[in-house]
Amino acid sequence: MELLELTQTILIFIGALMILVFIHELGHFLAAKMFGMRVERFSVGFPPRIWGFKRGDTDYCIGATPLGGYVKISGMVDESMDTEHLAAEPQPWEYRSKPIWQRMVVITAGVIFNMILAFFIYSGMNWSQGKLSLPIEEVAGIYVPEGSLLENVGFQTDDKIVGVNGNYVDAFEELVSISELTNSNLSYQVVRDGMTMDLFIPSTILDSLQEQTFIHVINVYPPIISSIALGSPAEDAGLQPGDRFVVVNAEPVNYWLQLTQAIRGSEGGIDFVVEREGQRLTLSIEPYENRTIGIAAPSLAQAGATSTKLSFGESIQEGWEQVGEQTMGIIGGFSRMFSGDISVRQNLGGPIAIASLTKQATDQAGWIGFWEITALLSITLAIMNILPIPALDGGHLAFLIYEGIARKEPTEKVKIAAQNIGFLLLVSLMVFVIFNDVLRLF
Repeated sequence: MELLELTQTILIFIGALMILVFIHELGHFLAAKMFGMRVERFSVGFPPRIWGFKRGDTDYCIGATPLGGYVKISGMVDESMDTEHLAAEPQPWEYRSKPIWQRMVVITAGVIFNMILAFFIYSGMNWSQGKLSLPIEEVAGIYVPEGSLLENVGFQTDDKIVGVNGNYVDAFEELVSISELTNSNLSYQVVRDGMTMDLFIPSTILDSLQEQTFIHVINVYPPIISSIALGSPAEDAGLQPGDRFVVVNAEPVNYWLQLTQAIRGSEGGIDFVVEREGQRLTLSIEPYENRTIGIAAPSLAQAGATSTKLSFGESIQEGWEQVGEQTMGIIGGFSRMFSGDISVRQNLGGPIAIASLTKQATDQAGWIGFWEITALLSITLAIMNILPIPALDGGHLAFLIYEGIARKEPTEKVKIAAQNIGFLLLVSLMVFVIFNDVLRLF
């Protein structure tokens, strides 16, 4: 079972990564072709080459290392370090013979295409699925487990969160948006015992999010059954979908997480009181050895969420806003890491962390979860690539900006040296994040 789960994780991760790499390189490829540049190779994956075909001047191939890709454009000094063309005069089909603005378009096209991909994913999901929203008035409160991160920062069970960073909200999901969580002065407005108060969250909170759940929507779910496994203890005891748990072993329960913790923390048989169609029933259950009884968490609709069908235009507008929100949130997170406000080690993930996150999203929400995390990764890839680091798109763009201002190109020796330095930096970063992933995994 563990081998099957590992295989699924790897395949899902590679699938998402190949989509992102293909779209990114497609942007470079189409822009180069549009301006009459010769593309020698379009590769999804890094060498060695394992499959491909040649059409025209271009070798279309798949590499054995599925951690990236590249488009090799004639007359360009890139990560291949090919400098043979420098001995000859620039040819009309070469990158180096084109105007600066055309080269800028080619260099930034990959980043632009990644942002466009995220926009299409969000817009498509909005149009096909509608907008699911949990009105803040439907949320009775939150459940705060003893010793949890929530408790450590000052929250208490039954707190009703009504605002974030000084802004009162209409929907619960607005409280946990990435742009709000990465705010340098994160605070929540909470109603407790009829009084409204501000809870100021320490700047290091993001360092702990890798280990514990923070304001996760599961903490506001009511203890209502959405489905029951066939042949499970819950089915044998007579439980039905829609039943709401009221008492577990003489202790009242008001939240799904509180219910699951009570089941796992119990010993032997468990006595329940459930509410069904206005009546209360008392049941006894003998759980599995792993202390589960075969029930599934309530749906968002059972938690009070509403689904609104969006028109094509509304879907596009909502998709655009989602891209903007995610972009600002990711930039905010990176800026806080670079400033030392939060830990790089705790918040920067590599292939293992990304694969695990993608698998979790897919397990929890199926293909919707897969596409949501793919859109988020696409935006992240775009932001990473535009950083002014040699060997990345942003490094090439920085040289072009210098050329435009100074009216002369940096020397080829400078470009090659910068490419070497940038390549070493990227390899060092990759080694760091993989090693960091392994440490966190174990």
